[in-house]
Amino acid sequence: MQRVTSDFFVSAYARRRNDGGYFTAVVRRGAAEAGAIFVKVSRLDGTADLYGPLPQVFAADLDPAIAGGRVFERIMAHAPEADVDARLARERTFDSDCYVVETEARDGSHGLDVVEPG
Repeated sequence: MQRVTSDFFVSAYARRRNDGGYFTAVVRRGAAEAGAIFVKVSRLDGTADLYGPLPQVFAADLDPAIAGGRVFERIMAHAPEADVDARLARERTFDSDCYVVETEARDGSHGLDVVEPG
């Protein structure tokens, strides 16, 4: 099973979230084919969650039906938005080809496939 391109995934994710009533915007575009994708979920109370790509070492052990898509891990939870933004700035310094998507959900819902490593 082949993984969809980053550009396609981000476009589909933003459309699905917006259609579901969750304001979502692509804040930064990355490499169209395989740019890492980071998703910030603003809880609208000054805090946010941050999700990023699950490291390949963990993804290798997943069921191919899941591993063929984009799988994420939670990097930060209920953190001050300024801290999440600072982390994203560091990620962009490290990987200038990454995507940054922001979505809003008071309950922290994100609509991503998330795996907790370990």
